Amino acid sequence: MKRVICFDIETTGLEYTRGDRCIEIGAVEMIDGQITDNNFHEYINPDGKIIPPDSYMVHKISNAFLEDKPKMAVVAPKFLEFIGDSPIVAHNGADFDFPFINYELSKLGLNPIPREQQLDSIVIARNRVFGPKSYSLDALAKWYGISLASRAEGHGALIDAELLAKVYKELENTAPAPDVNEIIAQQHEAFLKHPKIGANFPHRSFPAHEDELAAHNAFMEKLMA
Repeated sequence: MKRVICFDIETTGLEYTRGDRCIEIGAVEMIDGQITDNNFHEYINPDGKIIPPDSYMVHKISNAFLEDKPKMAVVAPKFLEFIGDSPIVAHNGADFDFPFINYELSKLGLNPIPREQQLDSIVIARNRVFGPKSYSLDALAKWYGISLASRAEGHGALIDAELLAKVYKELENTAPAPDVNEIIAQQHEAFLKHPKIGANFPHRSFPAHEDELAAHNAFMEKLMA
């Protein structure tokens, strides 16, 4: 049985090193390439961190809504128990989701998600999908014909994790894109094996006729006058 977890987070902002906090975690289980009904979803009280207007406009989560929600100290152990030792996928996770969630875990003295468990779907997509102008989650969903209706009213960790699971399922069924450098090397090798290529191929000379040389010299004299 192959178990994979697709997850997403919503935050108060982009800079965890400047005090931004995780306020929502959503995770979706996949077993042998199929999305199951076993999900993880929690809103998180940011412990006094104010959500700025620009972040609110993305996820529509307010401080008032989060007042009675559990803090990360309660949510984090349950999240780690849910993912276990399964591979965990995040979109652009290497640059954002994994560093952010691991920072939150480190603040609580919990073990981070190991590097060997982390999968970044944007890296997978760039190696397997040739054609989209963008590798955003929305762009890949459109590329694969996956509906974005669930995102009509904005982002959400569970909404995005479910969308990611659908995209990841397609990526798993997409053959890796050909290595362009390898193709060039193969063609170059075939070129060198061509019977007319090599040092022993006879050189042929096509000297100009005397009247052609005379016409050329006359033209150059006129040009230089």
